[in-house]
Amino acid sequence: MNFLEEKILSDATIKEGNILKIDNFLNHQIDIDIIRQIAYEIKRRFKGKEVTKILTIEASGIAIATLLGEIYDVPIVFAKKGETANSTDDKYIAQAYSFTHKKHNNVFVSKPYMLAGEKVLIVDDFLADGQAMGALVDIVHQAGAEVVGLAVAVEKGQQNGGKNLRAKGYQVESVAIIDSMDYKTGKIVFRN
Repeated sequence: MNFLEEKILSDATIKEGNILKIDNFLNHQIDIDIIRQIAYEIKRRFKGKEVTKILTIEASGIAIATLLGEIYDVPIVFAKKGETANSTDDKYIAQAYSFTHKKHNNVFVSKPYMLAGEKVLIVDDFLADGQAMGALVDIVHQAGAEVVGLAVAVEKGQQNGGKNLRAKGYQVESVAIIDSMDYKTGKIVFRN
């Protein structure tokens, strides 16, 4: 059992609907030591791969991406989920369904921040059905950049996101993969 699996077992709660709450160390409050360990583990798994940019989606992936950006010494970019007054019209746009929020989001990256030829490592906190990762892959392809790999802290292995992305030929690395969880008993089973 690795450090993240141990942390999930000691600190996480399961809500009805297959929702894993890890707010106290990743999604609301940030435990810098755990995030640092996640970032170094991701870097280890992509050893030898050239990375020139880290891409994530707001908001919970930003902490992991920031520490990875520091480790790789490359910029990070996060796809935004909503238009703001200072959003530019010159952007790459893709659609992603949020499993947690149960809604579709148009996500975007302004074109100056994703350039052709860049080697992009896509990072997020969770991988469930793969919609967010798929949208980020689409944005990278729109820009003419290359997807080096996909990395997540926690993959919900009982859903098909990771399986589908791997079937498309992407290297998907998950620090913890949950094969099953039961909110009534609180039991979590990790993939070996």
